[in-house]
Amino acid sequence: MAVARLLLTPARLRITRLVQRRCLSDSSVDHLSSALERYKDLQMYFKKRLKATYRRFSDISDYSVVSGHHHVYFIEADGVYRMDQRQSELEPEQVLNLGHISRREENTGLDNEERKQTSQWTVQRIRLSPQEKHLAATLKMDHREEPRCVVVRLPPQDPPNIVFTLDKVFSFEWATDEVLFYTILEGLRCSRVFRLDLNSSGSRITSMYEETHSDVFVEVALSRNRQILSINCNSRTASEVLLIDATTSHLEPFLVQPRQMDLLYHVEHWRRWLIILANTGPGQEYQVVQAPLSEPSMVSWVPLFTPNPGTVVKDMDVVGDHCVLVARAPAGELVLIVVTLTHPKEAYTVQLPSWACAIEIKKAGMAEQDSMLEFLISSPVRPPVPYRLYLEDGRLISGTKDGSSPGNHSNYTTTRLEACSQDGTLVPVTLFHTLPVEGLSQAPLMVHVYGAYGRDLNMEFCPEKRLLLEQGWALAYCHIRGGGERGLSWQRQARVEGKHRGVEDLQACLRHIFSSGVSSPSLTALAACSAGAVPVGALCNRHPHMMRAVTLQAPFLDVLGSMEDPSLPLTLEDREEWGDPVGNPKHRLSISSYCPLHNITPQCYPSVLLTAYSGDARVPLTGVLKYTEQLKNAIHTHSAMKPKSESEPAPNIVLNIQPGANHLGPEDFELMLEEEALKLAFLYAELSLDIPRPPRKRKR
Repeated sequence: MAVARLLLTPARLRITRLVQRRCLSDSSVDHLSSALERYKDLQMYFKKRLKATYRRFSDISDYSVVSGHHHVYFIEADGVYRMDQRQSELEPEQVLNLGHISRREENTGLDNEERKQTSQWTVQRIRLSPQEKHLAATLKMDHREEPRCVVVRLPPQDPPNIVFTLDKVFSFEWATDEVLFYTILEGLRCSRVFRLDLNSSGSRITSMYEETHSDVFVEVALSRNRQILSINCNSRTASEVLLIDATTSHLEPFLVQPRQMDLLYHVEHWRRWLIILANTGPGQEYQVVQAPLSEPSMVSWVPLFTPNPGTVVKDMDVVGDHCVLVARAPAGELVLIVVTLTHPKEAYTVQLPSWACAIEIKKAGMAEQDSMLEFLISSPVRPPVPYRLYLEDGRLISGTKDGSSPGNHSNYTTTRLEACSQDGTLVPVTLFHTLPVEGLSQAPLMVHVYGAYGRDLNMEFCPEKRLLLEQGWALAYCHIRGGGERGLSWQRQARVEGKHRGVEDLQACLRHIFSSGVSSPSLTALAACSAGAVPVGALCNRHPHMMRAVTLQAPFLDVLGSMEDPSLPLTLEDREEWGDPVGNPKHRLSISSYCPLHNITPQCYPSVLLTAYSGDARVPLTGVLKYTEQLKNAIHTHSAMKPKSESEPAPNIVLNIQPGANHLGPEDFELMLEEEALKLAFLYAELSLDIPRPPRKRKR
C-alpha cells in the first residue's frame, strides 16, 4: 500500500500531425523545428551513450514477475508468458499475445497510419484469480490516457484465450476465480466500481458503487492476504473506505468510517481485525490503529503504534503476524519499522544502507511465506538491490553477496544536507557526487524539485542520472515543502496560501548548495516535471541568475488560468492544493504572486527546454504555449532595452511538442531515448560543457 495514493493517484507513440497543426501555425512549427535542429548532432551522440548505459543495466532486479501457485507470470514486449515452477526445463508458455489484440483493430476502418498507432500495445499490470483460472491485464497505448483490460481464461481448462474485454479500466482485483471488481477511468476521474461475473453460461456486469463528489478518486485494492477487497475513495484531504469480505459468498461492500474533513486512512487485514494507517497521530501525522472487522468505525479504533517525533510513515504492509512500516527517519534516511501484532509493544527498527532513497515491496504471491518480506532498495544513481527481512528475528539479508548492485559504486557518495529557508525551516537536500564536496566547485549541477500534493520526489534508479554522475556532475534533490518527505504537515505548510514557501525553500537550497562549495549558478540546471514547474518557474521570475538552464517536462505553468477554469478535468480537485481564485480573493492574490505565467517580466532568463504533449489532458498545451510566447517576448524586450555595449548572449527558449497523451512521457523505448538525449544535448550546449568521450578500448 502506498500512502501517496491517499493524496494523489497518482505512469506515446506518434499520432498524425493534425493535432499539432491545430495548436500551432505552419510557421510556428517550422520555427520549433529550427530551434531543435541546433541540438541534433549532440542529441544523436547522447542517444548512443544512453542506449549503452541502459544496456549495462538491462539485468537489474525488478518485481514485474507475478507468482501463482505453480507458475510465474512475466511480461515481454509481445505479451504475457508463464513458466511452470515444477518443470523448469519446459519452455515459457504465452498466455496473452498482444498481436492478437492488434489484429482486432484492423477492421475498425482506420487508415494505415492510425492503425499503426493503435497496434502498439504495452502491458501495464496483471492480476491472477485465486486458483489461477483467469488472468486479467491492463494494456496501454501512448496516444491515449485510458487503458484496456483483457480477461484471459488460463489452461488447463482450455488453451489460453481472451474471454472478455473492458475499456477504460484503471484498477482491478479478483475477489474469486469468477468475480472481478474494477474501476472505470472517465476523463481523469474514477468514480464508479463495477463487478464482472464470469460463468459457463456467460457473463454479467453489475454496478457496485458510484461516488458523487467530483474531487474524489476511487480505486479497488486487495489486502496482502487476499481475503479483503477494499474500495478506496480519496480526495486530497479526506478518505472513505468500503470493504468486501472475499471469503463470503455475497460479496457486498460495507463502510469502515464515513468521510470527514482532514481524515486520511488506509486499511489492511489481519485475522479478524483491521490494521489501519490513519493520520490520527500527534500533529495529524500517520499512526497505526486497530479495529475489529465486525466494528470498523472510528469509535472502535485503538492506537497500536505511534512513531517517534520526526519519524514519518510512508507505507504499510501486513505480512503474517507483523505490520511492516516504511518510514523516513529525522535525518532523512529510509528505515523499516516492524510491529509484532501479537505483541505491539515489541516494535523494532531495521536500519537500511545509508544510500537507500527508494524502496519497492514485493507484491504478495499466492504461496507467500508470511515470516519474510522481500523488497528492493535503490537510489537515482544506484540500481535496485534485493533484500530479505526475516520478521521473527529482524535479520536483513541482501540478495547479493556483498549487498551491491551491478556496476562500480565505490566512488559515489550520498550526502544529506539541510538548508535554512526564509522562515527558519530546515529543508532537506540529498546530494550525489563522485568527488569530495570540497572538490565540486567546478562541477556542473543538476537540481531536481517537485513540492506538491504531498508527493515525495521520485528517487528510484534512473540510468540517465547515473550517466551524468559518471561524467562528473553533482545531482541535488531538494525536498521542499508541499511534498511529503517530512510528513503530512510538510505538505500542509505549502498548500493554497502557503505555496510561496516552496519557492523560498528552493531558493534556500540553491544558496546552501553554492555556499557549501558545490558548483555555481553558471554551471547549474534545474529539472522538474508537471507541478514541479511551479516553484522552478517562480524562482526563474524572481532570481533568474541563480541558474543557467532549465528543463521542464509536461510543465504546469498557468496556475491562475487553470484554477479559474472549472471545465478543465482537474480544476475542482486541484483547488484543494492551489486555492480557488474565483471564490476567494485571498487565494487569487496568493496565486497571482507566484504563478510562473503571470509573473514574467523583461529580464535575462536562463535557457529553458519545455517538453509538452499535444494530447495531455492533465496539463493543457495552451498554457505551455502562452508561457513560451510571453517568455520569448520578455527576453526580446529586455534585450532591446539594453545598449549594445552591455548586451549579453540571449538565452534559448526551446519548445519540444510531442504527440501523445502520456503525461509522464513516452513508454516506447526509442522515443524515450530521443527525448532524454535532447535534454542532455540541451544541457551540455547551454552550460558550454565539453562533450564527454567514452574511454577507448585498448588494442591488443
